[in-house]
Amino acid sequence: MDPLGARSQFVDIQTLPTWQQQLGEGGGDPDPDLDLSDSLQGFPSPFPFRPDINRKIILFCGDVALLNCTAIVNTSNESLSDKNPVSDGVHRLAGPELRDELFKLKGCRTGEAKLTKGFSLAARFIVHTVGPKYKAKYRTAAESSLFSCYRNTMQLAAEQSMASVGLCVVSTAKRGYPLEDATHIAFRTVRRFLENHGNNLEAVVFAVSDSEESVYRKLLPLYYPRSEEEEKVSLPFIPADIGNTEGEPVVPERQIRIAEKPGTLEDDSEEESLRSDLGQVGNHAFARMEGDVDKQRKQILQGQMSEAAILKQHQRNYGRWLCRARAEDLSDVAALKALYQTGVDMCGRTVMVLVGRNIPVTLIDIEKALLYFIHVMDHITVKEYVMVYFHTLTGEHNHLDSDFLKNLYDIVDAKFKKNLKAFYFVHPTFRSKVSTWFFTTFSVSGMKDRVRYLDTLQQLFTCMRPEQIDIPPFVLDYDARESHYCVSSSIRYCLTAALIVF
Repeated sequence: MDPLGARSQFVDIQTLPTWQQQLGEGGGDPDPDLDLSDSLQGFPSPFPFRPDINRKIILFCGDVALLNCTAIVNTSNESLSDKNPVSDGVHRLAGPELRDELFKLKGCRTGEAKLTKGFSLAARFIVHTVGPKYKAKYRTAAESSLFSCYRNTMQLAAEQSMASVGLCVVSTAKRGYPLEDATHIAFRTVRRFLENHGNNLEAVVFAVSDSEESVYRKLLPLYYPRSEEEEKVSLPFIPADIGNTEGEPVVPERQIRIAEKPGTLEDDSEEESLRSDLGQVGNHAFARMEGDVDKQRKQILQGQMSEAAILKQHQRNYGRWLCRARAEDLSDVAALKALYQTGVDMCGRTVMVLVGRNIPVTLIDIEKALLYFIHVMDHITVKEYVMVYFHTLTGEHNHLDSDFLKNLYDIVDAKFKKNLKAFYFVHPTFRSKVSTWFFTTFSVSGMKDRVRYLDTLQQLFTCMRPEQIDIPPFVLDYDARESHYCVSSSIRYCLTAALIVF
C-alpha cells in the first residue's frame, strides 16, 4: 500500500487517451512515393474505420505491470520461469506469492494462456502466455503459435467477463521473433476478436517499450484507421496475408474446399451462372481502368508522357494486379511449393527460394503463377532480399518462357527490382547460362550484375548458413552425388598422373 499522501506508482487507464483520441498526433506515415490509394478505389478495406473499436484501443509506453486493468499479460517460457524485462517487472510488483502460484500451474505450452491472481498488482489477474521461438524455416508454425497466444488471452478475458486487458509484446527479443511481423499478428488478432466477440470488453491496452513504440504507431493505422481518409491511405500497405475471419494465419495448401451438393445441377443453374458472370462486369479490377489505356500506351511509346506520369501509371497497373492476387484462390499454385520464404543471408537479408523442378509450366495457369508470385513477394520486397533459384534436375517442361519473364519484370513494382540484391543460380547448365546471359543482356537492364552462378551448395553456404535455408531433398541428393563424382574424378586423375610419372 502506498504511504499516506504518496502518489501511486500504478497507472489508471481511464487517464490514458484512446487511439481514436490520438488522431492527428502522428503515426507511422506511409511512403508518399508509394501512394496506391487511387488504384485501389472500389476495394473495401479488410479493416474498415470503426470508431467504436478505436475507443477501446490504448497505446501505452511503459511497464504493463503498472496498469490497473482487470488483467495484464505476462510473457514467459514453458516453465513460467523466464527472466525478461516484462516478466521481471510483473514479478517485482506482484510479490513472492506469484512465484508460488506459478509453481502449482506446472508450466504452460507454447501458444497457451493460463490465469493467476494479480496479488500486489493493481490488476486483479495475470494472464501468462508462452510465445514461440522464431526460426525462419518454421515460420508458419511460429505465426500460428503467436496467434494462439493473443487469441487465447483474449478468450480468457471474455470468459472471465473482464472489462479491460493490458497486452505486452508477447514475442520477446530472446525468442527472436521479428517485431514488425509479430505486431501485424497481434493487431489483426485483437481486431478480429473485438469485431466478433468483444462486446463486453471496454479497453485493450498495448503496453510497449520505447524501442517498440515506433513500430506500433506505424502499424496501428493499418488495422485501426481513425478516419475514412486514414483507412484509404493505409489500404495499400496492409499485408497480403491477413488471416481468416479470426485473424488466424491461413496456409492455402492445407485448406480443403468442399462444394455444396457436388454434381447436382438445377434446371435454371445455367441461366443463374450467366447472370452471375454478367454481374461481375464492371466490378473486376481490369474493368475499371481509368482513362483511355490505348492512348496512354501510345503516349508512352512516343515519349510524350513525363517520367512521373509513367511511374504513376505503372503503380496503378501494379496495384490492380496486387488486388487481384489478394482476391483470387491461388491454393493450387501454392501447393506446388515452387516459391517460399526461408531464413536470412550473412547480411541479414530475407532469402526467397525458387525451385525450378516444381514448376510444371505446361500444366499450370501461367497467369495464376504470376499472381501468386506478386501475392507472396509484395510484402517481402519492401526491404532488401535475395533469391535462390535451384535449377537442379529441371527439364524442358520446367523452363519458363522468356516472354513470361519479361512480362513479369515489366509488371512488378519498382521495389522488387531495387531491393533484390542477389540472384543465386544453383546447379546451372551451360544452356541455362547462355539463356540467362541473353535475357539479362537484351531483355532486362540492371539484372546481369546480380546473377551469380553456383555449381555446388558449398558455394551457396558461403553466402548464407545452411540452417537458414530450407533445401529440397532431391537437391541435397543431387549435390552430394555430384560432389562425390568430382572428388572421385580428381582422385583418379591424380593416380593416373602419378602412374605416368613413375
